[in-house]
Formats: sequence, structure tokens, C-alpha cells
Amino acid sequence: MRVGLFGSGAYGIALSSILRYNNHDVVMWTKSENEKEELIKTRCNKKKLPNFKIDKDVKITTDVEETIKDKDLLIIAIPAAFVSDLCDEMAPFIDNDSILIATKGIEQGTGLFISEIVEQKFNTKNVAVISGPTFAVDLITRMPAGLTVASKTPETILLARQALQNSYIKLRDTTDIIGVEICGSIKNVIALSAGMLAGLNANESTKAMLLTEASYDMENILEAFDCDRHTVMSYSGIGDLFLTCTSPKSRNFSFGKLVGEKASKEEVNKYLETTTVEGYYTLESIYRLLKDKEVKIPIIDLIYEIIVNGKDPNLLLLFLVYKS
Repeated sequence: MRVGLFGSGAYGIALSSILRYNNHDVVMWTKSENEKEELIKTRCNKKKLPNFKIDKDVKITTDVEETIKDKDLLIIAIPAAFVSDLCDEMAPFIDNDSILIATKGIEQGTGLFISEIVEQKFNTKNVAVISGPTFAVDLITRMPAGLTVASKTPETILLARQALQNSYIKLRDTTDIIGVEICGSIKNVIALSAGMLAGLNANESTKAMLLTEASYDMENILEAFDCDRHTVMSYSGIGDLFLTCTSPKSRNFSFGKLVGEKASKEEVNKYLETTTVEGYYTLESIYRLLKDKEVKIPIIDLIYEIIVNGKDPNLLLLFLVYKS
């Protein structure tokens, strides 16, 4: 299989390792000419995944057309904030291509999920989404990991399976694309609050309480968007929620911990400037989207008040007890 992979960050590189393990031809795209030269020279992204070498047969380019031309599958694995602009660059070269989205989040301003952006930009239904409890640094160890793949078209799910499934990667499929994207987006926001609890020195029982309450909230959000509430029990649901909310490897968790520790504004801003925190980016979008749909999810409102409006993180402890 010939795969065009958009994204040379930690997750993109981790996906490239799976693709090469499965003997697929891979062209990896990066926006930056400087990064391209560095990756070709060192075969390593020293900032994002410093201890891993990119396979020598992965071709690295800044050419969008080259990444798309004659490929069986295209994968998008860049931060959510840049997907729309990338799609504009890709559009002139897209001709009914199958596209697999590995990006989680909701676009600010429009409230669109990533699959909706891709479908609108390319006028296609050959779109799939993958999501699940998988850190990039774990994927490269080739230990067992599970992902949910969602698409309305069986052919696109089949391509995703052919691309990624192997002796250590397991895929479970669903047609609930938006449900999977909601779970993938919401868990990043909930991870901010889990990090806050860590920063507040909350015990394990309190952290478990948060995860239980959050799983109910995710189910309510899915129902409000006419999605399958059972998606909560998938790799993209409770699996990813548990991983992201319990590990310091999670950038969302680590950012929330800074907030819970009441770090200075300078420390918080520095972290945001040097780290992609998808939960922070998604928070504004999901907050507005729920307001527009008149869906009340109190934990999202509280996280917004703490992160955006500077309210005391200790309010989270009270909230967990008095939440109805």
C-alpha cells in the first residue's frame, strides 16, 4: 500500500513506524523546509520523539502534491488548528481519495469536527477517523494497543485496517464518526481537570470519582448529538479517557496539573507556547458548541471558568461532591 502521511510530529512518526512495520510505502509531509532537512539528516524529531529513528525508507517532503499523488490512503495527523489550512492546500490534488484522520479536536469559530472539515473541503464521504488510548511514545515500542476506526464507508475502514492492523495493533470499527470524534475531543478537555486534581494533590479515590462522572457526561453529550451512547465503551471512549486522564505523558494532563498547582501566568503561557495542548484548543470550541445546542454539561462549564476566566481550581473538588 502507498500512504501519504501529513504530519511529522510525535504521532505522525509513530504512525509511520506502524506503516513501515506493515511494509507499506510512506511519504511523510512536513510544513517546514527546515524541519524536512533536519528529519532527512538525522531521521529524528528531537523535540517530539527524541529517542526514535524514522525508517530510512520513509520519504520526507514539503510537497503536498507529492504526498497525495498515486496514494492508496492519505492520513492527516497534524494539530486540529491547522487542518483547515492544510485541506485548502490539498484540495487541488484530491480526486476521491480515501482519507484517515488521526487528529482530535473541534475547529474554533465554526464548531466543526475534523471529519466535517475534510468532507466539506473535498466533497467526499471516503473519510475515516481513528482514536484510542495510544501515546506516540508507546506505539513505537510495538506492544499491544487498540484503536477505534470509524467511517460510513466499509471500503475506507478496510483500507485503515490494511494500513495499521498487525500483530500488535488492534482496530475495532464503528459507523459512529461524530461519536468517536466527540469522545476524542472531550477526553482532552476532561484531562485538563484530571491534571488539576493531581496539582491539588487529590487522592486516587477522587481521581476515580472524576473519571466515573466524566464517563456519564460523555454519554450525555453523545446522546445530545444523536450519536451512539455505546461509543463511550470503546477504545475511543473510556479507553482514551482513562489513559489521558491518568498519565503525566499526556500534555493535557500536564497542563492541567500546572493550573491545579496555581503556577504563575508566565509558566502557564510558556507551556502553551512550547507544547500542543489539544484540550486547551478544544475547550473554547466544545464550550460554545454545547451552548449553541443548549446542552448543559456542568463540568465543561467549570473547566472553562477555571482555565479561561481564572477561577480557583479548588472549585473542582466541591463540584465533584455537589454535582447532581
